[in-house]
Amino acid sequence: MISVVQRVSQARVVVGGEIVGQIGAGLLVLLCAERGDADAQADKLLAKILKLRIFSDEAGKMNRSLQDIGGGLLIVSQFTLAADVSGGNRPSFTGAALPDEGRRLYDYFVAQARLVHPQVETGQFAADMQVHLVNDGPVTIPLRIPPDA
Repeated sequence: MISVVQRVSQARVVVGGEIVGQIGAGLLVLLCAERGDADAQADKLLAKILKLRIFSDEAGKMNRSLQDIGGGLLIVSQFTLAADVSGGNRPSFTGAALPDEGRRLYDYFVAQARLVHPQVETGQFAADMQVHLVNDGPVTIPLRIPPDA
């Protein structure tokens, strides 16, 4: 699984003019399932994201996790993270999971997140979404758990 994690002071997802997910301070996670991914990759990625120490402590050092600060988690599906442009200028997305499996893994990731974190919001799978965010820092971290991990 591939993700881009952004520390935000606020973020929201809009679909068809309506807000479908919104958080204050926390993490915006753009999430992509790859071919060959299974629940194990989702579990490892979620554990890493929740424990990622990218929030400041009293000394201004990045020592706190999302769980430490009790921030929001906004999870947005984004198959384009699997883009391959090695063959030219038009991206290929053949590395992304097929839509049904991508949806299953996205739903699984969200369900697992809701079991262990109190504030989880989402985008809408396969929708044309507008993602609004205020990146705090900015802090943006790419994470990948390969299908064979």
